[in-house]
Amino acid sequence: MALPAGPKQGKTFEEIRHVAEDGAEYWRARQLAVVLEYSQYRNFQPVIERAIEACKNSSLSPRDHFAQIHTMVEIGSGGQRRIEDWKLSRYACYLIVQNGDPSKAVIAQGQTYFAVQARRQEISDSEQFERLSEEDRRLVLRSEMTHHNRALVVAAKGAGVETALDYAIFQDHGYKGLYGGLGAKDIHQHKRLKKSQKILDHMGSTELAANLFRATQAEEKIWRDRIQGKSQANQAHHDVGRKVRKTIQELGGTMPEALPVPDKGIPQLERERAKRLKKDGD
Repeated sequence: MALPAGPKQGKTFEEIRHVAEDGAEYWRARQLAVVLEYSQYRNFQPVIERAIEACKNSSLSPRDHFAQIHTMVEIGSGGQRRIEDWKLSRYACYLIVQNGDPSKAVIAQGQTYFAVQARRQEISDSEQFERLSEEDRRLVLRSEMTHHNRALVVAAKGAGVETALDYAIFQDHGYKGLYGGLGAKDIHQHKRLKKSQKILDHMGSTELAANLFRATQAEEKIWRDRIQGKSQANQAHHDVGRKVRKTIQELGGTMPEALPVPDKGIPQLERERAKRLKKDGD
């Protein structure tokens, strides 16, 4: 599948891809604007700015994905003119498409295109994931949860969830949506954990995966819908959790609160893995 051709150049997204001397792929913003049917580049520049802001909000460095450059274009009588342009990574192009004019059919098609590409990568990654033991899956997913919870903090803060108490309430709304009304304390008690133990450290891979999906979708919804206000953010998180729960139910899966609690917590697994690695290195 490829992004549709622009009206002028008749090229697709993949056809305007460039490859640097070091083998890194990149795209030029002015060429991408044509593919995305922006007839005036000045109308495309605000889209780039929104994409850069989205990159910042994802806790990534825009400099790694957006680089200002200059290119030469032909003008009349065989002359050339130096103009400003952007050198974009594939991720930058994805953010641009996500922040483009939703009324354009090509933008909707572009969002589908990137969704398909992401799904292909997920399938490839899942093949490696499937070969892991349950304990290693838990370690991978717990690490992902840590990363995405940080991103969720940034998103929530941007919506007005500022204090530690605010965030605890915000998180509780997500848990209650996913766990059928059970908050963090309820889940902690249900798992019969000690006060110092974290509930995420005592989830199996299936339960961790459900929570990871909740966190990533809540973050995306807050940014996408430009949610503002603590109450609105809390409700959005609850709605996402509830939808994830409904999906599990429709697929005939086990509700997260009914899943078994692993014998070993993540800290113990990490210690055991560290010992194995040390032993292998001796």
